[in-house]
Amino acid sequence: MTPITAYSPTYKLGDRVVNRLGYGAMQLAGPGVFGPPKDHAAALAVLREAAASEVDHIDTSDFYGPHVTNQIIREALHPHRDDLVIVTKIGATRGADGSWNPAFSPAKLTKAVHDNLRNLGLDTLNVVNLRCMFDPHHPAEGSIEAPLTALADLQRKGLVRHIGLSHVTPTQIAEGRRICEIVCVQNQYNLAHRDDDELIDALARDGIAYVPYFPLGGFTPLQSSTLSSVAARLGATPMQVALAWLLRRSPNILLIPGTSSVKHLRENLAAGELVLPDDAIEELNGVASAGAI
Repeated sequence: MTPITAYSPTYKLGDRVVNRLGYGAMQLAGPGVFGPPKDHAAALAVLREAAASEVDHIDTSDFYGPHVTNQIIREALHPHRDDLVIVTKIGATRGADGSWNPAFSPAKLTKAVHDNLRNLGLDTLNVVNLRCMFDPHHPAEGSIEAPLTALADLQRKGLVRHIGLSHVTPTQIAEGRRICEIVCVQNQYNLAHRDDDELIDALARDGIAYVPYFPLGGFTPLQSSTLSSVAARLGATPMQVALAWLLRRSPNILLIPGTSSVKHLRENLAAGELVLPDDAIEELNGVASAGAI
């Protein structure tokens, strides 16, 4: 695996071409992705700044909150621009205690699609990722035929335009592609967590987008002396360097870093202009090796 040093700023997602630097809306909800945000006006401001900055790919789910992020997206951006691709995910519900619970039955998947449509103010969902919940922490084997068949039926009814998969194994992706077209895969991947290296390359060969969640480490932000050293040398933040490395890792990677801050949003988007020299890339490639973190 050797990241490329030059990259295209766009990639195909379903039937649209989107900017590879998008925005993930998960952090717009309250603590633990549950309940309303502490600052509702700030959440609206982040989304409107993203739209003004040519972000045309927003990742969300109606189980963020639940319902909170989708309702904020609708309030901030509706009526939605024609070029805006909103990607949502289904396959889970939230308990009253904030727990994440599987919701894989046809009835629950259908309800989730309609909840997303209503709260986003859409007639058709651009892309829906089926989020697999066999293990909440790591992708785990298990057949996805039944829930994906139910989602494909909703696609045939015109409620969903494109289908993706989230938190899945290569075996499940192969199974899914036998059932319907898969336009994207969303798994955990970042500078330090690279279990999907081979998968990313395989998907790139087939023209399928790969969307890493937790591109900056998620609830445990990336920390690396190598990352900090490279960032200081380039006059950038460590998080900008981490995003720039991902953009150069493979042309099919689409980024959805999340934030509830306009300042951090601007910093994240500026990563697209950051040039990583060959020696910096070589150093960063070693971050995931033993002792590099």
